[in-house]
Amino acid sequence: MARFDPYENNGGTCVAIAGADYCVVAADTRLSAGYNILSRDSSKIAHLADKCVLASSGFQGDVKALQRNLAAKELVYEHNHNKKMSCPAMAQLLSNTLYYKRFFPYYAFNVLGGLDSHGKGCVFTYDAVGSYERTGYSAQGTGAALMMPVLDNQLKSPSPLLLPARDAVTPLSESDAVDLVKDVFASATERDIYTGDKLEIVVINSSGSHRECIELRKD
Repeated sequence: MARFDPYENNGGTCVAIAGADYCVVAADTRLSAGYNILSRDSSKIAHLADKCVLASSGFQGDVKALQRNLAAKELVYEHNHNKKMSCPAMAQLLSNTLYYKRFFPYYAFNVLGGLDSHGKGCVFTYDAVGSYERTGYSAQGTGAALMMPVLDNQLKSPSPLLLPARDAVTPLSESDAVDLVKDVFASATERDIYTGDKLEIVVINSSGSHRECIELRKD
């Protein structure tokens, strides 16, 4: 008997790393359904505000709907307050938006990265219904289980239970963080069939943001 399922996981992986004065957000561009590759050039990254970038994997329809919803709310905020929304404010807005839909959730797994009001890198990681946490680095998507052990080993974020609280930002320089992101994606594409084709990297710092693309495995 046929069963209606409104969700499908279109795969892909997103990573973000926060530094002292920068944030690196990266995602692959493969869009899959089962064993089929629907697109090799589908971006998972959306610029939501001046110093704020969202990377999402999951169901592509929900990802696009969520991005449009947040962009519309950010525009209303900008008109009402005559300023761009900060990254921590966008993090709270995203949490509220996901929680509002908790009974029929957006099937999207999000990593939000950018700079806070002090110019320090920040990364926020989410589940599907809006629970979120500020961390020094995070990965979401089908390759996240392959990447997180490497990131844990290289970045060693301090436990939030330690007192006094320690800074969660990575000690790596911006170029070293970008190189680490390239390494973890190159490794994950060897084992995860839903991650590959191209890697899109966005680096946010005090001078703005810039985008870089590199090739990954296509098989």
